[in-house]
Amino acid sequence: MELYNTLIRQAEELGGSSAPRRWTYDSARAWPDAGAFELVMLRDAAYELGGSGRAAVNFTCVTTSPSLVDRDEILLYGPDLGELKADSDYVRITLLRAGDIESDDADDTEQAFRAIQNMDFVKYRVFPRGYMIRTSSESNREQVRVSRDAVRSGVSFERIGDAFIRRYKQDPNVLAVKMIFLTAPGADYAGAKRCAKTAHDITMSLTKILEGMPTDCGSCSLKPICDEVEGMKELHFGKEKHSTEW
Repeated sequence: MELYNTLIRQAEELGGSSAPRRWTYDSARAWPDAGAFELVMLRDAAYELGGSGRAAVNFTCVTTSPSLVDRDEILLYGPDLGELKADSDYVRITLLRAGDIESDDADDTEQAFRAIQNMDFVKYRVFPRGYMIRTSSESNREQVRVSRDAVRSGVSFERIGDAFIRRYKQDPNVLAVKMIFLTAPGADYAGAKRCAKTAHDITMSLTKILEGMPTDCGSCSLKPICDEVEGMKELHFGKEKHSTEW
């Protein structure tokens, strides 16, 4: 699956000139999960990631390339959660390496698309304690309210990343996960927002392709993303060919 590869190559460039802190995944370090959505009241909050009108971006990309996502790790560009004193710009990027989910058979390809959707849905199933996540799939916005108690207890992006990775790796299709967090003042938040929109458009386009789309490129709503993303047009016409054979 190469549709997201260009975005994956751009992801680490969004952090700006500073070198990231890196941690290898350790399930034992994962921040405790509340098991369900946990409300953090504003009076109990230390700050908000993406609060006060600041950037709050989230997107997920999937690949089958070991060279792009070679291990389970967490990267942080900017201050950690224990170092922040006020609302901050924030980006969370999830890069997933999947098993062999591609095939020339159209029915298997449809299963691959469903597998990608299932991987993306994991972000709605992680509930870190004292770390209230509010996500908008339409705007690719993820805002987080962090409680003072969580900060006092040692919450960190390493441990939040471990919690997400642990949940992702419950999916047998996921072989490796790279979590990237941005809070650096010099990070490219506008670029992150553009990448998030492209990733969202790719995922939505895959869904539309499964439903069957016209092959008249001039009238097709997928044309902009097909022109931008290598391999998308081939998938579009491949699905159409399979449909007409039946």
